[in-house]
Amino acid sequence: MRSLPPFDALVAFDTALRHRSMTRAAAELGMTQSAVSHRLRRLEAYVGAPLFNRSSTGLSATPAGTALATGLADLLDGLSDLRARCRAVAMPSGLRVGVGAALADYWLVRRLPAFAAANAGLEVELTIVESEAELRAPDIDVHILWQPTATARSSSTQRLLFQEQVFPVCVPGLLPGGRTLRDPRALATLPLLHKGTPGRGQGAEWSWPVWFERLGIAGKPPTAALRFANIHTAISAALQGAGVVMARSLLVHDALKDGRLVRVLPSSWDMPSSKAHVVRWPAALTGDERVRKFVKWAVAEAEKTTGRRVAQPSPKVRL
Repeated sequence: MRSLPPFDALVAFDTALRHRSMTRAAAELGMTQSAVSHRLRRLEAYVGAPLFNRSSTGLSATPAGTALATGLADLLDGLSDLRARCRAVAMPSGLRVGVGAALADYWLVRRLPAFAAANAGLEVELTIVESEAELRAPDIDVHILWQPTATARSSSTQRLLFQEQVFPVCVPGLLPGGRTLRDPRALATLPLLHKGTPGRGQGAEWSWPVWFERLGIAGKPPTAALRFANIHTAISAALQGAGVVMARSLLVHDALKDGRLVRVLPSSWDMPSSKAHVVRWPAALTGDERVRKFVKWAVAEAEKTTGRRVAQPSPKVRL
């Protein structure tokens, strides 16, 4: 008989290792910190060795923990693929797509009816994915993710969609004549909207001080009067006339085209985003007709939106 580890403890271990914190692991799993610790103790008893080092900087894996993590990643990926394979057989006419709220509201939802009309009989369920736990949900067939550019390459299980530019936008009423500023330094006179916590997980392209330095504006940007946790809410505030927001080209493409937003600066000042969008699917669904249709359509829509051809995968890569 096989001696199997407690599966719930493996999940707790994986979550705690990703977050380097018992507290954040407990929050993601929806349980108490004590319950997470209990599961980890059971797993350590099964392995017969400590799995974590604990310090003031957080959790880190012991040699035994590192060995377990290496094998566990393959195991969880395999289980996810198994779930996807079973779901593809049980629900051949449905496709569940996970996507961030900003991309869904500002780009995808407007285009999905055309996909539905061209693919009668293929039911698409759109679900919002924001947290790490939601990202790992096993019942999502296709994800559209925002990833660091270094990992956003086409492969056997993902395709590159967008490599965006970042630039400031606002409603026309905030600019003289409703047009792009002739003197970029005039940006300093406009109300600025801020996204996220300064310096925490954000590239230089999102920093107002970096932009002020590039534009040759003396002094620091004004202290944030309005700050938003995410780009979705920040753009919503800009659409209501609250101020100038730093935005990604894809998310404001339609609003710029419709005239609801305008560029504050000429496009020559744009900065490339340090992240890019990819569409990704489980390895078990490679070759699945539902996935093939959606990915082909999403790539085509990306090319239409940006006016640029998306890099093609190697001929050896099969979708």
